[in-house]
Amino acid sequence: MTLLSPDPRGLLTGARYLAELDDGRELYLDGQRVPNPAEHPAFRPAAEELGRLLDLQHLPEHRELLTFKDPDTGLRLARAYQPPTTLEELRVQRRSAEFWHAEALGQQGRSPAFMASIAVGVHDFRHQLASADPRFGANAEAWYRHCAQNDLVLSHALGDPQIDRSANPLDDPDLALRVLSENEHGIVVRGAKQLTTLAPLAHEVLVYLSASFTQGRAEQFVVWFALPLNTPGLITLAREPLGTAAWGHGHPLGARYDEQDAMLFFDDVLVPWDRVFLLRDAGLARRGLARINAWSAYVGHIRYRERLRTLLATATLLAESIGVSQFRNIQEDLGRLAGYAELTEYFLDAAENRGALTDAGLFAPGDTFASRVWSAEVAGDAVDIVRRIGASGLLMQPSPGDLANPRLRPHLERYMRGRETDVELKSRLFRLAWELTGDGFGQRQDLYEYVHRGDLARNRINVFHRYDQSATRARLLALLDPATSVQEARA
Repeated sequence: MTLLSPDPRGLLTGARYLAELDDGRELYLDGQRVPNPAEHPAFRPAAEELGRLLDLQHLPEHRELLTFKDPDTGLRLARAYQPPTTLEELRVQRRSAEFWHAEALGQQGRSPAFMASIAVGVHDFRHQLASADPRFGANAEAWYRHCAQNDLVLSHALGDPQIDRSANPLDDPDLALRVLSENEHGIVVRGAKQLTTLAPLAHEVLVYLSASFTQGRAEQFVVWFALPLNTPGLITLAREPLGTAAWGHGHPLGARYDEQDAMLFFDDVLVPWDRVFLLRDAGLARRGLARINAWSAYVGHIRYRERLRTLLATATLLAESIGVSQFRNIQEDLGRLAGYAELTEYFLDAAENRGALTDAGLFAPGDTFASRVWSAEVAGDAVDIVRRIGASGLLMQPSPGDLANPRLRPHLERYMRGRETDVELKSRLFRLAWELTGDGFGQRQDLYEYVHRGDLARNRINVFHRYDQSATRARLLALLDPATSVQEARA
């Protein structure tokens, strides 16, 4: 039994992508099954925006930046799927990701450009997986090629259900996805995964390590595999949509970029053997977690830089529209936000300068783990700056219906205009700022920045343990050594 396509189809078009979402998946929203997310009003705008971005790959002016020629098939494939073997190839990946995330204003955390880089990481780690079982290395390589040669849109599932984080899954096995059994066809898994961003709009999901359950006898919960989202027994439960066109220009971001987060329920799902990459090897899983995410951390930082740029430009336009852009305190806030955006450039440059070849021959960005901690720490302040500048204006702006009302319009023009800004443009601007920072979509994006890099306290502790203090400690201990002090006194 196999779920890998024998006939690669190459680059996705928007039309093909939307058609492929009608695949019989078991997707639910608000208790109702959604037969085809591409036709449902809650999912269609975001799906169509993804389709628009995928179509850009086919334009002649973007061909070399966004695609490359596959040496095995001769097909043009998405640049994000190209395994970089040199620093220059990595920088081409950077420019390609910059283009994608600029188009999406930094709002697509789980863009195809991001998830393709994780598939590259799985490809890079294949030899280590093969050391545990030769089949797993071969499976990882075949799956990467399947994704790349069909330009699949991917999601990934890491977290386990928030049932009782103080308990041990050995006492309550529902706390984590687990392997129930093995047979000649594959493994059978039961459990749930959260928070699977983009799952309702993706072709496949990659499931890998839950870092919480890799100690001692809990290795039965450690498994890596990938499945199409229409696999029998796999249920996708989407959260309430955050983007709606019900109020006209009030939700331009949410309508396009609400990626949808989801719970996945694995109701005794059969995972074919050729879809299994790792099984019950906690040590290998822990080593692999950082390795396969080396490129996604880099691409994720490119996306975050674009989000910071979007927040900065929005804050600047707000300040200009109400005549406060020259105020000292406002310029200080804008300067801090500009500093955040510029620092992301330094982190990307550092990742490139620290890059090195892996044992599989790929050029991987160097570790900038502390930059991920920093990103989570400043994310809230970046949003707060926009809120402070917009202040109460974020809460009260006329709707399209208000603007069209002849009784209201003169009052709106007189009392709700801005400095050299008409009331309609000001309304659209402030509503955009509210969506970025205050409504359901904005709050979700803010929370995403805080949580998607992992537990902040744990990450800070890891930075402490990773940082090499040995030389400075030795100098201090030498300074504190009584024998050293006596010698210096005599000298």
